[in-house]
Amino acid sequence: MLPQERQQRILQRLRSHGRVVAAELAAEFAVTEDSLRRDLRELAAQGLCRRVYGGALPVSVPATPLRQRRAEHVGRKLALARKAVELVREGQVLLIDAGSTNAAIAAALPERMGLTVVTNAPDIALALYEREGFGILLLGGRVDPRIGGTAGAQTLQELRRIRADLCFPGACAIDAGSGLWGFDSEESLLKRAMVEASAETVVVATDDKLGAHATHRIVPVEAVRHLVVERSAGRAARNAFAAHGVLVHRAEPADA
Repeated sequence: MLPQERQQRILQRLRSHGRVVAAELAAEFAVTEDSLRRDLRELAAQGLCRRVYGGALPVSVPATPLRQRRAEHVGRKLALARKAVELVREGQVLLIDAGSTNAAIAAALPERMGLTVVTNAPDIALALYEREGFGILLLGGRVDPRIGGTAGAQTLQELRRIRADLCFPGACAIDAGSGLWGFDSEESLLKRAMVEASAETVVVATDDKLGAHATHRIVPVEAVRHLVVERSAGRAARNAFAAHGVLVHRAEPADA
């Protein structure tokens, strides 16, 4: 097998499994571990993976502005949202973070269930305001147009007076070994406070966020009760989360 072909196989394995282990791949490809590590170094130098001790992880791309994210992967987010709202029960208090996937979750919530939604996202509050049967609490504070929601000291102060049943924090990256990650320090503090204010946490993640890392760790994986993933999420990645006690739910395709 040529090195270029081997590297393509490594990238395919990263996408399907969420991580690769150098020793395992060396045995599978019948090459030395030095050769395999050289492949990983070359892929990392091209920005195609993130080197860690013993192997590599996928690269998680920093979040684009909310206005742009709203138009991206609409069908995939709709499928994830439909699966996520199956976890909601009548009369619950929900904490819903800002973000395009969470906006899809809010839109998919059933009416007349006596739900109360606490959110830092004005667009989510407005969308639910126009529907029947929702109690809505919009967290105050400085609005960050990049994330599409409030953040900062005032938002944290108001959030700490809340107790919710379910929390839907926006996910930049989530790894079975190290937990939930974010790119912005202030936003990550808010997400952590949301998790701490809730009885259970539901993380909804597209395939590219599984096994990835960002800059700031929000909570360890043990703080996540439910993980909603796409139908295409690899078995190895799903099993890695399940081994930590996370309940993994696979979404149906958007056209199903």
